Amino acid sequence: MRLLWTSLFAITLLVTEKSQAASDWQSWVNEGVRAYKAGDYQSAAKDFQRAVELNRSEISPHLYLGTTWMAQWIPGAATAENAELARKAEAEFEEALKIEPNNPTALESLASLSYSQAQNASASEEKQRKFQEAAGWYEKVLLGDPTNKQAHYSLGMIVWAASYPDLRSARAALGMTPATPGPLTDPAVRQKLKAQYFSPIEGGISHLERALEIDPLYDDAMVYMNLLMRERASLRDTAEEYRQDIEEADLWVQKAMETKRSKAAAQGGTPSAAPEPTASGAPAPRRIRVGGAVQEANLIRRVDPIYPAAALEARVQGTVSFLVTIGSDGRVMTTQLISGPPLLTESARDAVRHWIYRPTLLNGQPVEVITSVDVNFTLPN
Repeated sequence: MRLLWTSLFAITLLVTEKSQAASDWQSWVNEGVRAYKAGDYQSAAKDFQRAVELNRSEISPHLYLGTTWMAQWIPGAATAENAELARKAEAEFEEALKIEPNNPTALESLASLSYSQAQNASASEEKQRKFQEAAGWYEKVLLGDPTNKQAHYSLGMIVWAASYPDLRSARAALGMTPATPGPLTDPAVRQKLKAQYFSPIEGGISHLERALEIDPLYDDAMVYMNLLMRERASLRDTAEEYRQDIEEADLWVQKAMETKRSKAAAQGGTPSAAPEPTASGAPAPRRIRVGGAVQEANLIRRVDPIYPAAALEARVQGTVSFLVTIGSDGRVMTTQLISGPPLLTESARDAVRHWIYRPTLLNGQPVEVITSVDVNFTLPN
């Protein structure tokens, strides 16, 4: 009888501990969310990691933890610490996919991370590998949701980003300036690049067409339609085919400009959110989020971007948006691309890196700031 009571007590204790753990993991998630909103990513990561350890079969702690690692990852920073942040983010999203293979958040996060890594890779082979990896994740997104316009758009964007450097280099090597019309002048070079890129470009155009079927006012997709059609034009075998592609590309430029103007007029400008207050008594975070319009008032040095010659030739204009981290001294520390025409992004990034702000104070102490930044490019008349 004593043994029976001992066994029953042990079973009861085990059930109680499991029940307690089941509720505790959610409490740690809630703590992590509060820390994340306050900009304390290190504490948030610890909280979400605790939630994962308590309940590895629940998907949300993995997604939260992956998102927190990814938020700390800095595109282009070539340090072991930064590479480890990306590895940890990938690992958590992949754990989430083991629980729910078609989870859109995990798939889109992995796709976005791979694309950003490709953009910032210095070696050509690594760049192409990461672009293909990103495309693979977006294809899986579409298997679960064929109407995901962002995935269709991203696949078109990836084709352009992967092929443009080689086509640009070929034109330069052949002495073709941005003002030089016509397909690539060397038939051997043209046929080699056509065999490599023509089919992917056609596929990218098809994805962008699908994105525009889903959202006819998708102006970013219109911009990439213009860019891909110009790439296709360079690979054409006749001047007439080239001319037709360029004319269609010009029409997409016009549509994109008209759509952006229409949207801007309809919106009339929207105020940015103010920073979220921290809980009473909580220590002040070293990093806070501030709305773009609010932070712009603290800008004391603005460097205007140089309009890229290739963008002028392609008649590309628009807005490049970044999520930036501003140091406690007011200088820009990191720039993470949110959106914008790719021909304009590097020029915009180079300019923003030299912007200087008045230091932001919280309770009298300077803090780092995360905010959004827009850089506008308008074609000269």
